[in-house]
Amino acid sequence: MNQPSMPANPRVLIVGRSPGVITGAADLLRGKGFRADATNLFADVPTAYDSTALDIVVFGGMVPPPAKQQLMDEISRSNGRVVFVQGLAGIPGLIAAQVEGAASSAPGTPDDARYDAATRTVRLTLREPADVTVDAWWISSFAPPEPTSTSLRVTAGDGPLAAGEHVFPLPAEVPAEASFVTVRVGPAVHAFTVGAIPESIRRLATAGTAGGPPALPPVRPVATHDHG
Repeated sequence: MNQPSMPANPRVLIVGRSPGVITGAADLLRGKGFRADATNLFADVPTAYDSTALDIVVFGGMVPPPAKQQLMDEISRSNGRVVFVQGLAGIPGLIAAQVEGAASSAPGTPDDARYDAATRTVRLTLREPADVTVDAWWISSFAPPEPTSTSLRVTAGDGPLAAGEHVFPLPAEVPAEASFVTVRVGPAVHAFTVGAIPESIRRLATAGTAGGPPALPPVRPVATHDHG
């Protein structure tokens, strides 16, 4: 399936809860030429941002499902080309990599890079030589209001890898929970889950609602506006 063509500097909106995570991801993306904003004021998105100008909208895992669905519906009504991305975890670098992957128009299929959970290896098929970087990411603490994370460069060659099959084992220090891996092949980026976020943490998206966990502590309001 062909994804919508992207401008050279896509406009991105990151909608999440943790101020440090969403602003950190936006800063990383601006450094790569994206026009990126971040907000945790879910209800204000339709009035605070021009949905017709957005190319990519990222939702963090702590956005309540009803709020996420409402925003997707409202944005889609005015912008049929927007690409929605579900953030895998509250890790700025991982979110930025997911956005780069969504924005990339490089040729390729999901079979070019894959994660084999049984062997904890990244398997990559290159049709031609390419620069390849593999990074692991994981949450080191879920303590609110800001999760903390760690990353590890699994491999980055001194030059292009040859065409053909390549296998990259994940180091033992990459945990089996709340962990992820990204594979950068030239300008294209693939992101995979290694170990899922614990269900007890995922349920916090419904905190404060009927049947959900107790309400989380309040966080600093964020609504950035990049006019670059």
